[in-house]
Amino acid sequence: MKTRRQFPDLRFILPLINWGLPKFNNKSLLSKVVLIQDFKEIAARKVPKAVYDYVEGGAHQEVSLQRSADAFSRVEFQPNVLCDISKIDTTVEIFGKRISIPVIFAPTGYTRLMHHSGEIAVAEIAKKNNLIYCLSTMGTTAPDELALAVPNARLWFQFYLMKDRDASVKMIQRAQKHGFEVLILTVDTPVSGIRARDIRNGLTIPPRIGIKTLFDMAKKPQWWLNLLTTAPLEFAAFRGYNEPLAQIAAKIYDSSLNYDDITWLRTVWDGPIIVKGVQSISDAEKLADIGVSAIVLSNHGGRQLDKGPVILELLPKVVEKVGHRIDVFVDGGFMTGQDVVAAIAFGAKAVLVGRAYLYGIMAAGSDGVQKVVDILSSEISNTMALMGVSSIREIKPEHVKLRNS
Repeated sequence: MKTRRQFPDLRFILPLINWGLPKFNNKSLLSKVVLIQDFKEIAARKVPKAVYDYVEGGAHQEVSLQRSADAFSRVEFQPNVLCDISKIDTTVEIFGKRISIPVIFAPTGYTRLMHHSGEIAVAEIAKKNNLIYCLSTMGTTAPDELALAVPNARLWFQFYLMKDRDASVKMIQRAQKHGFEVLILTVDTPVSGIRARDIRNGLTIPPRIGIKTLFDMAKKPQWWLNLLTTAPLEFAAFRGYNEPLAQIAAKIYDSSLNYDDITWLRTVWDGPIIVKGVQSISDAEKLADIGVSAIVLSNHGGRQLDKGPVILELLPKVVEKVGHRIDVFVDGGFMTGQDVVAAIAFGAKAVLVGRAYLYGIMAAGSDGVQKVVDILSSEISNTMALMGVSSIREIKPEHVKLRNS
C-alpha cells in the first residue's frame, strides 16, 4: 500500500522553525556550552594568548597534565540499579557547615588578568551557590577588600610562608581579622616550576606591552579596554612588585620551609589549617601526626614538578593511611562532575577546582563561573543517579576503579 502524500501544512511547520537574528551576549553564548571543555575554545578567543596559556599550561614538558587527563579517562564506575534515586542529596559538610556540592573554588593567581571582575566575581558566585572560595596570596584582590566586597561568604586564605616571618604573621592576621575561616598553606613551591609557556610569553604583572603583545592586543580589544579602565592589575598582597612571577616567587617563597614551621604556624592561626601540595603517603602521615586539620593532595595543577605522582592514583592509598584521622581534599585537573564523584568514591572529602572556573570567567565573566557551577552540579547529580546512590555519603570505593588501559 502506497503512502498517501499531501502538501505541507504551515500550521505544523512554522512552530518548528527557530530562526532569528544572531545575538551577541552571554546568554546566547552560554546556551551553546554543554560541557566545561566547551569553554576552552571560547576562552581562547576572548583573552590574549599569554593569559590563556597561563591557565592552560603546566610545567616543563607538561607530562603531568597529560597523565592526569589519562587517569580521568580510565575511571570506571560500578553502578547499582533498582535503587530509589528520586531525591539526590549532593551536599557535604566541611568544617561543621554544609556546602551544596563537594566542590571548592581553588586559589588561583592572576585572577583579574583572566577577567576584570576577578576574585570578587568568583567569590560572589561561591556565596550565591553555598560554596567555599579560596583566595590566593598571589591574587589580584586583597583579603580585606574581598571580605568587604562579598560579606558573609565562606572564605579560605591560601598562603605561602615567606622568608620574612613578621610579614607572614601580618598577612595571616589580616586574613583572620576579616573573617577567613581556614588557612591553606601551600608547600609544593620551595622554588617555582619551570613554566615554559609563561617564560616564552614574558608573563608579568602588570603585562608588558611588547611588539607581540601589541599585536595580540589588537585582536582582543574588549579585554584590553576592561584592563585599562579598571583598577591597576597587581598582586594585591604584594603591592609594589611588577616583576615576572618567577622573580617574585624567589623573593617570597621560602625554600627552608619544614615541618617545624607548620607546628609554629599553629601558634599564630587559631582556626583550621590545611596543607596543600602533598604528594606522598609518608608526608601525609607526618602531617596527620602534627595535627593539621586536613591536607590537599595536589601537584599544583601540573605546574610545579613535572612527571610527579598522578593524584587520582595516589588518593586511595593516602586515604587508606590517614583518612580516618584527617580530611583529605584533592585538586589537579578536575573538569567534570564525574571526575568529582570518582574522587569522592576514592575517599576525598571534596575537590578543589581551578582551571574549570577560570575557563568560565575568561569566556563570560561571572556568568561563565555560574555556568561552570551549574554544569558540575548537574553532572554530579546525574552521575549519582545513574550509579544508584542518593547521597554523597553513600558513594563508596566499590563504586569506582581505574582501568589499566
